[in-house]
Amino acid sequence: MIYFRIIATAWLPVVALAQSTDPLQKYTISAPGINATFIPYGARLTNLFVNDKKGSPQDVVLGFDNPTDYVLNDETVHTYLGPIVGRYANRIRNGTFTVQGVTSHIPENDNMGHDTLHGGRVGYDQRNWTVVSANTTSVTFFLLDQAFEGFPGNVITFATYTVSAGPTWTSRLVSIPLDEPTPIMLANHVYWNLGAFVDPEGSTILNHTLQMPYASRYIEIDNIEVPTGAIGTVNGTFLDFTSPKQIGRDILSATNNCGYNCTGYDNAFILDRPRYSAPESTDLSMLTLSSESTGIQLDIYTNQQSLQIYTCDNTNGTIAVKASQQHGASTTYVEKYGCMVIETQQWIDAVNHPEWGQDQYQIYTVDSEPAVVFARYDFSILGQ
Repeated sequence: MIYFRIIATAWLPVVALAQSTDPLQKYTISAPGINATFIPYGARLTNLFVNDKKGSPQDVVLGFDNPTDYVLNDETVHTYLGPIVGRYANRIRNGTFTVQGVTSHIPENDNMGHDTLHGGRVGYDQRNWTVVSANTTSVTFFLLDQAFEGFPGNVITFATYTVSAGPTWTSRLVSIPLDEPTPIMLANHVYWNLGAFVDPEGSTILNHTLQMPYASRYIEIDNIEVPTGAIGTVNGTFLDFTSPKQIGRDILSATNNCGYNCTGYDNAFILDRPRYSAPESTDLSMLTLSSESTGIQLDIYTNQQSLQIYTCDNTNGTIAVKASQQHGASTTYVEKYGCMVIETQQWIDAVNHPEWGQDQYQIYTVDSEPAVVFARYDFSILGQ
């Protein structure tokens, strides 16, 4: 059912709603073998159930049972649990960029004011999106960005989430600038644990097996995780996941890799598709992740050219997992390495590195194609 209509004005489309939207209302969609729940606050994924090797449904993403806790989290530690981040995901050096001769400054909300993270102080993750369509298998959210946080111009974005037999979750984010040239780079910021906390091994992602067969290069960063401009190769390093490898095998070697005095992964891997594919092709799995605890395997297909991998290096046991993930007599909390974030996106801070040649994938105008982030998450059982 469609809940909105577009009304033309001299300069800006307006969304007229048939009814107001509660930003914390839950919308659940389902298909054989999969069940997902979202809220309009941040167009956020709160639950994702898929069957494990025993046929039991397991919730494989982190979040809260009470939607108000997302607001409280954002007002305090701000961990970006499950939302869309934007208008520009990841980091912008000094919060500054120049597009077609016009310099913009975005609030520096990270590293004591040295860079911008995920769109500024109030990014897309803290915005109340509008539900414009919902049925049993799909939900679509809408956001009108009126130069939020100092980004140039106005942008409209539609986020459509769909589940289907497979089981599969598909995310489509489509953004259109309405007046001024602007960088656009959105991402889903979902915290995963395919072990679903079912046993001690499933309480962290250290025993997860990860493969990114086309991630032979990565973007080098400084000690506050801002790109230096250099491009590194993973061959022979702890960053090499081109072949299947348990995440915990080399993680203790990744010292100062996720910022100063931090051990773990928080890196942007470049996706170099083979020559028979194409830079934005979605025909090949870019990432495979699996857990022996549940037998759940995830394959990600995306049109993006980078994957940001964060292994929850800074979680400290203060956030309890959801009721659906409590499997013991006592409360389980998210410990260090208890989850991982996989962001499908373009090259981080490329807006400040024209030498990388990424402008066509990051700078959009009123007469360019829209910015589209496509990601398909296919679930299966190991060995089946």
